[in-house]
Amino acid sequence: MIRALSRHPQWASYSADLTQGLDNLLSHKLRSLLTMLGMIFGVAAVVSMLSIGAGAQQQVMAFIQQLGVRNLIVEAREAANWPDLQKVRKVSPGLTFQDLRIIQASLDGLAASTARKRFVPAKANPKPQRDMPTVYGVAASYADIAGLRVAQGRFFTEEENEKAVPVCVLGEGAKANLFGPRDVVGEYVKINEQWLRIVGVVAPQLSLDSGVAGLPAQDANNLIYAPIQSVIFRLEETMSRIKDEVDGLYLQLRPEVDSLGAAEVVRGVLDMTHRKGGDFSVIVPAELLAQEQKTRRVFGVVMVALASISLLVGGIGIMNIMLASILERTREIGIRRALGARQKDIVRQFLTEAVLISFVGGFIGILFGTGMSRVIAWLAGWSTIVTLTSIVLAFAVSVSVGLVFGIFPATKAARLDPVEAIRYE
Repeated sequence: MIRALSRHPQWASYSADLTQGLDNLLSHKLRSLLTMLGMIFGVAAVVSMLSIGAGAQQQVMAFIQQLGVRNLIVEAREAANWPDLQKVRKVSPGLTFQDLRIIQASLDGLAASTARKRFVPAKANPKPQRDMPTVYGVAASYADIAGLRVAQGRFFTEEENEKAVPVCVLGEGAKANLFGPRDVVGEYVKINEQWLRIVGVVAPQLSLDSGVAGLPAQDANNLIYAPIQSVIFRLEETMSRIKDEVDGLYLQLRPEVDSLGAAEVVRGVLDMTHRKGGDFSVIVPAELLAQEQKTRRVFGVVMVALASISLLVGGIGIMNIMLASILERTREIGIRRALGARQKDIVRQFLTEAVLISFVGGFIGILFGTGMSRVIAWLAGWSTIVTLTSIVLAFAVSVSVGLVFGIFPATKAARLDPVEAIRYE
């Protein structure tokens, strides 16, 4: 009880400084607002920049996780024209089913695998309302490897693949593109000259507008999945002859297998069979995910550093206005010192005012920055995420700037000679 009472005068002095600081700021509203502008814009820049970066990075990281952190993806680097193809074929046969069989025999810990044959049809019936869907010829195991979730019907079976049955599964975007909102399971779609029976529809997936580390940009929902044997035997004659036998391999590893070590095995096998033709790339989603996480941290530091320039300018503004305030209140400081106020009381008074400016400016800046991120997301169509970390970081930096830049004016005010201060006009 005695200890609590002894602390009461100190808390009372803090409360008095806070009240006096608020009164001083409110008595000079325009000057206080102009002083806060640097803090407001600085904090808003930190919050909005970090929200844009967090949104973009989260989208990329979610896409990489969708690829499967236990997967390896081999993409063919196909020739753009016949002369280029002839040059590559002198050393490499291109990506083939034989490559897949050799990898299956050489790579321990392989849980599932499939080749992929991809092409864009010349025509489709019903006629697409937007872009022509892309056909993916894959094995039945692709659904598990890619983590596809079937929303309607089912995925085709391995037996249907082996017998080259003319069936297919539509992506959500391809379904809407070809048929609109109605149920399509059991209906038929004509790809070039071949009718395929629709047995299922895949739930929506995340897509990116730009490619990632060797993976081309593509709408992951505007796809038609068909058995790869059906694609080869029923649609091969309509496809371009300059393409490889297959254009992709998907490999799923068991949980205990090191994906980086497995990727080196795959590269070694393909370098041997392709005689180092350089016509393929091996994508390791787990490695990409680690790189993106590192990039996200670096991006965050850079964005905070850039936005902190505005906070620095705001801090300089606080220092200037506090120095001007000292000149205006020199007589008041002298009277307080004459009435028994200590130097630390004067320091605390002016530091309280400086922190109040940065505190209020930081709060307004957080509101402004959050609003800016929402407007940017609406106008530009970007994904923005305002995280608690960005808010706490921006607010902590703004208060710290006010504290640091308020120390010099507060110290200068405390060191004034009381006698000279009282005489000051």
